[in-house]
Amino acid sequence: MLAGCGERQKQAAAPPPPTVTVATPAKRTIVDYDEYVGRFIAVDSVEIRARVSGYLASVNFKDGQIVRKGDLLFTIDKRPFQNTVDQARANLEQAKSNVTFTKADLDRGQQLVRDKTITDQTFEQRSQAYRNALASVGANEAAVRQAELDVEFTELRAPIAGRIGDRRVSPGNLVTGGTGGNTTLLATIVSTDPVRFEFTFDEASYLRYERLSRNGHDIASRDGTGVPVALKLIDEKDFDHAGRMDFVDNVIDRTTGTIRGRAVFDNPNGMFTPGMFARVRVPGTSPYEALLIPDAAIGTEQTRKYVLVVGADNKVSNRYVTLGQTTPDGLRVIKEGLGPDDRIIVNGLMRARAGQTVNPQEQGAPPAAPGKPAGPQKQSLK
Repeated sequence: MLAGCGERQKQAAAPPPPTVTVATPAKRTIVDYDEYVGRFIAVDSVEIRARVSGYLASVNFKDGQIVRKGDLLFTIDKRPFQNTVDQARANLEQAKSNVTFTKADLDRGQQLVRDKTITDQTFEQRSQAYRNALASVGANEAAVRQAELDVEFTELRAPIAGRIGDRRVSPGNLVTGGTGGNTTLLATIVSTDPVRFEFTFDEASYLRYERLSRNGHDIASRDGTGVPVALKLIDEKDFDHAGRMDFVDNVIDRTTGTIRGRAVFDNPNGMFTPGMFARVRVPGTSPYEALLIPDAAIGTEQTRKYVLVVGADNKVSNRYVTLGQTTPDGLRVIKEGLGPDDRIIVNGLMRARAGQTVNPQEQGAPPAAPGKPAGPQKQSLK
């Protein structure tokens, strides 16, 4: 009798099934993204070098400032070049005077040769002198234009708009100009808006992009220019900067097995600086219907991932899943292992284990009355 009373007390003291929160996976049309690390590069980059040699007279900018196209940057002492212009113009006037004289001499020779006063040879010599005088005028006109051009080259102006670096030469120094390789570098200008972002992706990703493009879903193939991409800087959490693809290289690097891609971003405030690192997010798939669950509902068993699913009999079972990407709102895409009607445990995982009976509460539903387990309501994570 005492043993029977003790058995009844144990049965009365048995704990109730643990209460857990369950929900069905959310359904959403999403696109998987690939992320790559790259650097910003300027759309235009120009080295400022002199075209004529001379002493640097002045520097007309502050180091690091924004310059507009056509702004005066450097001035070379133009006095020697102005003297050359004056000399060339004087030579031109002399050549024109010679043309006038030879033309008059040739006109007189025409009548004299008809009268047989001079020989034909003398007349041809006068004709030759006139033609030489005309050629001399043409040569001197070209010399004047070149001398005036050299004077113009003494003022170095910005060929593009952008940010200029620091001056490499101070006023008073001799600057070597010309078209050879030993010319003096004075400064460098890089454009700032827009700016390009260059990155590389592997051969497998390139093949995937190409196959998607042939199926009508152009992502980052050679024909995928204009595809929207997003970017974040190294100190940012979200991909808040929008841009577009504008170029994919025509060869794969044999040493790395990667191919170069490029995107363009607006940079009105100049935050993106050439050489800066960032991460870019590129669409990696065409849109598809996916199931999503909270990351907190996913457990780990060595290398495998699983979720706890509550069946119709309120018993818990393990379900191994294949994970996809994480969405901005914290949900994880499930590639394989779950159905749209499965009830997964999203809260109370530490109180449940496989094979155990639980008291499931639908997410967002009011708690069930004591002793009455909640019914199998369909509450989605949406």
